[in-house]
Amino acid sequence: MAVTTATRLLRPGPVVPRAEADVAVHRLRELAVDAEVHVRELTGLGQGLPLLPGEVVDRPGWVRAAVRGLAALTDGALPRQSGAFSGVVAGTAGVQAGVVVAFLSGRVLGQYDPFSDGGRLLLVAPNIVGAQRSLDVPGEEFSMWVCLHEGTHRLQFTAVPWLAGHFAGLVGTLLGTMDEGSPRLRDLPRRLREAGGVVDLLQSPAQREVLDRLLALSTLLEGHADHVMDAVGPDVVPSVRVIRERFTARRKGGVLDRVLRTLLGVEAKVRQYEEGAAFTGHVVDAVGMERFNTVWTGPETLPTRAEIADPAAWLRRVQP
Repeated sequence: MAVTTATRLLRPGPVVPRAEADVAVHRLRELAVDAEVHVRELTGLGQGLPLLPGEVVDRPGWVRAAVRGLAALTDGALPRQSGAFSGVVAGTAGVQAGVVVAFLSGRVLGQYDPFSDGGRLLLVAPNIVGAQRSLDVPGEEFSMWVCLHEGTHRLQFTAVPWLAGHFAGLVGTLLGTMDEGSPRLRDLPRRLREAGGVVDLLQSPAQREVLDRLLALSTLLEGHADHVMDAVGPDVVPSVRVIRERFTARRKGGVLDRVLRTLLGVEAKVRQYEEGAAFTGHVVDAVGMERFNTVWTGPETLPTRAEIADPAAWLRRVQP
């Protein structure tokens, strides 16, 4: 249902001559390998692991992959529905998921999915070409820049074997306790006054603790990837500063787009890039990349949400 809904709502991508599209697809596959070489050299992660190309997909291909990855991540965590209305509940959830995926399908440039088929690095060719055109930046350099980000994500999970299981465990714990946060009617006025937002309103203290850990981890992963894609430097992407400036402005979008992104949680993800990149940059500047990599030792060395905002506190705790 999610795939069907999203496919019906998909917007067409940019019109590209077939020969140009073939070249873009071929180069993206190659650049995914080249990008990970640069990421390994900068971060010191993943030495000795096989270098693999990326999978280049169109928007419908990304939709199918995204829904499949979501299913793999949440399998066993969501309660099984039964009874006369189980099909209605499942169908409604599928439609809702499809609407969100359709919205994102025109914006996602790439994605690393560690939870299905042994891990997949996906590059959405029409979105990369469309973004490059709208930003008016060199095509080869922009494609490499995108591949650096996604290659960092792939390396995070392939070079840190415990990470995928830890991430999935947090998601499973959160989804498995969703009913705990449902406010009772008599408590609703008080909780509306006290809540910082609708999400806070629907969470129990236990859920908030798990969500904080999940958000801190997501912020670290996104920020680390954003830091790396810029830190690889002008030797690899000569126009990196121009690309970053224009891409950051593009992320802000128009008023309507920002409202939609806020409702769907995308605006919060944009903040994750900024906060996580600031954390990574502060720690790397303070102690170097090798000591920053202490963060990947185990769940206990991951930063908390408070430490993301205060990198010095993480350094005092983990590297006294």
